[in-house]
Amino acid sequence: MDLLAKNLPFILQGLGLTLALSLTTLLFVTILSGLLGILATLRFRALRILVRVWVELFRDIPLIVNIFLVFFVAPLAGLDLTPFWAVTVGLSLWGSANGAEIVRGGLNAVPRHQWQSAAALGLKTWEVYGFVTGPQALRAILPPFVGLLTLLIQATSLGALVGVGEFFKVGQIIVERTTMMEGWNPAFLVYGAVLVTYFVICSGLSWFGRWLERRLGRTQGRPVPASASAAPAPAPQLP
Repeated sequence: MDLLAKNLPFILQGLGLTLALSLTTLLFVTILSGLLGILATLRFRALRILVRVWVELFRDIPLIVNIFLVFFVAPLAGLDLTPFWAVTVGLSLWGSANGAEIVRGGLNAVPRHQWQSAAALGLKTWEVYGFVTGPQALRAILPPFVGLLTLLIQATSLGALVGVGEFFKVGQIIVERTTMMEGWNPAFLVYGAVLVTYFVICSGLSWFGRWLERRLGRTQGRPVPASASAAPAPAPQLP
């Protein structure tokens, strides 16, 4: 424990970078997944094809290859990304491809008559997604999406491979430095602390997801938008 206390500032620095990397990645993944998942359910075939290409391109490539691809290829394209942003982009591409499928599946699980009823009421497309189908799909989307987010938090440790000084990299440096300079191997102590820290972060996110799921289950529904009270108007069939 003395070793951890002695290196506490260094450890906190790495933990702070891991949290920053995680929050940035989760924000981008959540936004991109929502947009791509919605586009994948619209009736415009060209948009659905583009989303499918995005999903299959990045989902079928191993996560670590995505990170290496961004880190080594981006400079060739004139994009001078720091290791932090290279890892963020690589994780976001892979995460958004998987997240888009989760969102698409959740929206498609909403009974078709809900879409048809919303169209018959003359609701705009954004109102249908925001007030009718979106809230119903959210409970189906939430569990697998939270699982994806916890996986991405764990995957931030891959940043150590491209020089990001995140939490796992800090632990690795402490182990190697102590072994070389003091003659004993603290791997069990250091990596055990790393394991516990990742467990606390990911289990906290999982707990929040379960709490949010229960809260959504108690919600009786949102108020119908004002436009729903107007006389039904002809509207194209929504998927």
